[in-house]
Amino acid sequence: MAPRRAAAATAAAAAAADDDGSAPSTSAANAANANDDPLLLRLAQRLTRRRKRALLSLFGPQAPLALPPYDEESLRLRLGAKFRGEYAGVVAVDGGGGAAAAADGGGGGGGGGLAGELLDELAGAAAGGGGGASAGPAAAPAAPAAPAAPPPPTTTTTTTALALASGLPPPRTTTVPTTTHQHQPAMDVIARAERAEQDPLLRHGSAAVSRRLAAHWPKPSWHPPWRCYRVIAGHTGWVRSVAFDASNRWFATGAADRTIKLWDTATGQLKITLTGHTEQVTGLAVSAKHPYMFSCGLDKSVKCWDLETNRVIRQYHGHLSGVYCLALHPTLDLIVTGGRDATARVWDMRTKMQVWCLEGHTHTVSSCATQATDPQVLTGAHDSTVKLWDLRKGKPSATLTHHKKAVRSLAVHAREASFVSAGADNLKKFALPRGDFLHNLLQRQGCIVNTLALCSDSDVLCSAGDDGSLWFWDWRSGNCFQRGEVAPQPGSLEGAEAGVFAAAFDLSGSRLVTCGADKTVRMWREDETATEETFPVEFEPPSGEIRF
Repeated sequence: MAPRRAAAATAAAAAAADDDGSAPSTSAANAANANDDPLLLRLAQRLTRRRKRALLSLFGPQAPLALPPYDEESLRLRLGAKFRGEYAGVVAVDGGGGAAAAADGGGGGGGGGLAGELLDELAGAAAGGGGGASAGPAAAPAAPAAPAAPPPPTTTTTTTALALASGLPPPRTTTVPTTTHQHQPAMDVIARAERAEQDPLLRHGSAAVSRRLAAHWPKPSWHPPWRCYRVIAGHTGWVRSVAFDASNRWFATGAADRTIKLWDTATGQLKITLTGHTEQVTGLAVSAKHPYMFSCGLDKSVKCWDLETNRVIRQYHGHLSGVYCLALHPTLDLIVTGGRDATARVWDMRTKMQVWCLEGHTHTVSSCATQATDPQVLTGAHDSTVKLWDLRKGKPSATLTHHKKAVRSLAVHAREASFVSAGADNLKKFALPRGDFLHNLLQRQGCIVNTLALCSDSDVLCSAGDDGSLWFWDWRSGNCFQRGEVAPQPGSLEGAEAGVFAAAFDLSGSRLVTCGADKTVRMWREDETATEETFPVEFEPPSGEIRF
C-alpha cells in the first residue's frame, strides 16, 4: 500500500503542475522516472485530462447554444388546455365568423383543439382578409377573396387570438415578422413584454375577459331624522350605562358617581337614586320576567336589585378585576358578564353560582350580547376579536378576526340572524349562526365607537363615538342617513367631555336615550315634520366593494 500511496502523491503533484501551466518540478520528474510504473502513468494521464477538460469548460471558447426545435403541436396543445381552463366562460362577439366559432369550441382545422383553431383562424384572417380558414360548423363560409399579392408571412401571437375570441379590440401591434431564427419562442416572449402596456389581456389577465355580475346593493329605506328634545342633568360623574324597563315607563342610568338613578320615561323626572357600588357603574340590565335589575361596576361586583324593596338581594363574586359589560339571557335565568380579567362569566340568576367561565380572549372583554338561538352568547374584546360561544360546552364555536382595533360594542338584530360589531376601524356586519362576514357599513365614523343601539322594528342603528358624534344607519343597506354631534353642556370641557358612552332605544322604538361624558342624559325622537323632500336620502352605491 505504501508504494501505491507514493505513486498517487506523485501523480497529484504532476497534475497540479499541469494546471498551473508550468513545467513539472525536478523532484516530481525524478520521482516519476524512478517509479516507472504503468499504473502510475495511467493515473497521471487521467488526472491531467480531467483537469484540462474542467479548465476548458470554464474558460475555453463556448460552442453555440443549441435549443430544441420549435414544436408547433406542443404549443397548440398547451394553449388549448389553458384556453379551456381559464377562458371557457368568455362570451365571444361574432365579428368575422371564424373567431366566434373558435370561441365556441367548434371547428376541425389545426388539429390542436381550441388553441389550434384560434391560431389557424387568425392566420387565415391575416392571409385572406377576414374569413376563417379553419372555422367550425357554426361559422359562415368565407366569401371568395379577390386575387391579390400574397402578404408577407407573419406569425400570430396568442394575445391577438384571445382578443378576437373575447370581443376585445386587438392590440396595436398584432403580428411579428417571421424570421428563420432558431430562437423564435424567445422572440415571441420579448414581443409580448413590449406590448404589455397596450394589451388589456396581458395587463389585467383573465379578469379582463371574464363575465362580470352586476352589483345589486340594496337601496336604503327612508328614515326621518332624529332630534334631541330633552336634556336631563342629575349625575355628578360620567354616565356610563342605561337600560329600559320592560313596561317602558322608566329607565335607569349608572354613572361614575357610583349611583344608579331611575327616571320617568314620559317626563324625565327623577324617581329614585340607588347607592351600593363603590366604583363606577358600567353596566345595567332590567329583567323582563322578574322584578329584578342587575348592575356591574369597576368594583369587581355584579349586583341584583329587588325593585320592590330597592335593595341588593344577591351579589355574584368571581371576577378578578373591573366588570365592563352585562347582558341577560332572553329565555333562561342566566347572566353574562365580561371584564378586565379577559373572561366572560355566565351566572345562575337564582343560585348565584358561576355556570361557565368563558376563557379565550387575551384582553378586556368590553361587550357581550345574548340571544335565544345558537350561538347564545357573543363577546367582543380589546384584542380585536369577536367570539361566538357554545353555551352547552362553554367553548367558542367561532372566532372572528376581521377587526383591527378593539371591539367595544355589539348589536344583535331581533328578527334577522345577523349582528354588527363596532370598532375604531369600522362597523362590520356578520351573519349568524356561523359568523360569516357580510360587509362593512358604507361610511367610516372615524373615531372610537363606544356604543351601539339598534331598533329592530324600524331597522335603525345608532352608533356613538368618543368625539361626541352620533350617527344613524339603515340596517339593511348599511348606509348612514344622519350624522350628528352631541354638544357638551356649558361649563364642561368641549374636547374631553363630548364623548357618548351608552345609548338605548325604548321598547316602542320611538325614543332614544344617550349618556355622555358631560354628566347629562339626552332623549331623542324622530322629527315628525320631516319628509323625503326636506330630508332626502344621500346614497352612493359602493364601487368595487364585495358585499358578501
